Amino acid sequence: MMPQTKNDPEPRRVAARETRRAGGPVRQCAVSRERLPQARMVRIVRSPDGLAVPDVAGDLPGRGMWVQATREAVDAAIEKRVFGQAFKAATQPMEGLVDAIEAQLVQRCIGLIGMARRGGNAVTGFDQVRASLRKRPPGWVLEASDGAADGRNKVQFLAKALYGRVNLAGALSSAELGMAFGRPSVVHALLGDQPVANAFGLAYRRLTGFRAAPERTWFADRRSKH
Repeated sequence: MMPQTKNDPEPRRVAARETRRAGGPVRQCAVSRERLPQARMVRIVRSPDGLAVPDVAGDLPGRGMWVQATREAVDAAIEKRVFGQAFKAATQPMEGLVDAIEAQLVQRCIGLIGMARRGGNAVTGFDQVRASLRKRPPGWVLEASDGAADGRNKVQFLAKALYGRVNLAGALSSAELGMAFGRPSVVHALLGDQPVANAFGLAYRRLTGFRAAPERTWFADRRSKH
């Protein structure tokens, strides 16, 4: 049985908590023994039935262990069977632990985008994103991983012309972005430069330890030609 998490607090409290974590405590990775900022790690807890389960939000009760937020680190934790030692009790990883962590991080990103939308700090749509870029610097530009290159290039080139460089997230699919906006799919979106955008950035950087960040290569070929 997996522990139940509490409902997330309202957006400002969530954003404040995540921002504090960015420069907050350090934790020791149960695999590498390296001490890292908590914002770069994921917490794993022991369920009542002796399973190691993810606690991405970091608010489940009980003893927890910390692992660097990468697929490789969690795979190593499973291979080296570190859970029993960390919890000082017989503990087995839940089936599909790595994928469950990725799924929780996706849901966290979607939830934070949804908070920004409800607070009036997010827009969606090609024309709306470009119009917002012309008014003020963004917190994050969001481009669907399965979106067309032509549209995202136009958005990115406008952002670069106006501000030089902006935060760009491309690991979420159009369906996942759509969930945040209550639509079947979204290709282009933007988060305003607000505390919730900072919280999204922390969650997104952890997510890219578990799935590819295509924005890192989208414009590589074009840059190499100049």
